[in-house]
Amino acid sequence: MSDSTSGCTAPRTAISEAEVEALVRGICFKTGPPRRLGVEVEWLIHELRAPQLPVTPERLEAAYAALRTVPLRSALTVEPGGQLELSSPPAASLMECIGTVSADLDAVRKALAQDDLGLVGIGHEPWHPPRRFLREPRYDAMETCLDRTGPAGRAMMCASASVQVCLDAGHEEPGPLGLGRRWRLAHQLGAVLVAAFANSPLAGSEPTGWLSTRQLLWMQIGAGRAGAPPPDTDPREAWARHVLDAPVMCVRRDGGPWDVPEGLTFREWTRSRAPRPPTREDLDYHVTTLFPPVRPRGHLELRMIDAQPGEDGWIVPLAVTSALFDDPEAAETAYRVVKPLAERALSLPAPHNPLWLDAARNGLADPELHEAAVACFAAALEALPRLGATTEVTDAVRAYRDRYVIPGRCPADDLLDRLRGTHRRAHGKDIRT
Repeated sequence: MSDSTSGCTAPRTAISEAEVEALVRGICFKTGPPRRLGVEVEWLIHELRAPQLPVTPERLEAAYAALRTVPLRSALTVEPGGQLELSSPPAASLMECIGTVSADLDAVRKALAQDDLGLVGIGHEPWHPPRRFLREPRYDAMETCLDRTGPAGRAMMCASASVQVCLDAGHEEPGPLGLGRRWRLAHQLGAVLVAAFANSPLAGSEPTGWLSTRQLLWMQIGAGRAGAPPPDTDPREAWARHVLDAPVMCVRRDGGPWDVPEGLTFREWTRSRAPRPPTREDLDYHVTTLFPPVRPRGHLELRMIDAQPGEDGWIVPLAVTSALFDDPEAAETAYRVVKPLAERALSLPAPHNPLWLDAARNGLADPELHEAAVACFAAALEALPRLGATTEVTDAVRAYRDRYVIPGRCPADDLLDRLRGTHRRAHGKDIRT
């Protein structure tokens, strides 16, 4: 969602179907030893003292103008509904990534507090209807395109927030850290991550019936835009085919609104060359308009985790995911633990299969997902010291496991408890945390 393209520049060279396939295979999976890690953290912005009051566009504009003067190592971008996103630079270790983003978030919070604004970690706006903040050709075209499948697109654009973990694609050779294994693990473990970190049960101040309403929105957008290719085939082949057969969101123009074709796949565009021949720039842009739960961008971008409560809540999914992918022993354990879950997917791509639906609806109340999450957190806790994690980080993961994973709960359950007035006072936190 944070990708942007300002428009078209001439001259351009048309690209063929065969060139598209070769380019996608070459640029979307860059293999080698897993050495780097990144995270993208999205936040809703609310009134600091009264989070249920909407922030006016004028106040958001002023706040972002002030934030652009704050020196940050992470890239700061604005989502269509005014959500804030920080994207870390690639880090050489888990602790380097945590240190960079933590420092940047401290600076962002300090600047926002001067305007009586704060960051809220919830996967879907619980109180207010979706509202566009950015008015740009990209988002105008996106809104037109997504409106064809119903209201889920606008809610995704303007009312959702996530923690996205970015991992190296892995070795070319087979093994626990090999590309094929990591690709399959990402899609099978993804449902466990959805369930364990579900944190978006409300819309319009009412329960939606789903613990991760954000994940429900992605499913409702449709498989062409937000679905994954089959994970049990060669990653390069599957992704290249998916990119070619996915619908084109828009055809960019230098002036005026962008064209929003209906039912035109990129493969068909390369063949018909209408309304104009597609270019390499169009291909690069097209890939940014696809939102599968695991998106290859040279590295693997895991997009299925809801934004988390608390100032440092994002650290737990980052640490757990990093441990389960980058520690060979933990990766082998995780792969073995989640492999039986694939039977429930019925060979359907994520997130449009029964396993992911159950994860989003029921969280860790699902017995098989609960068992897998307990085992995965145990493996992560053993691996984190080997990855150089501090005691503070390991303790945070352990506390999350004890509070949520072992009892079969997730942060969404806390939000529902507060709504029903049954949340235990012992936690001493309100919905803003």
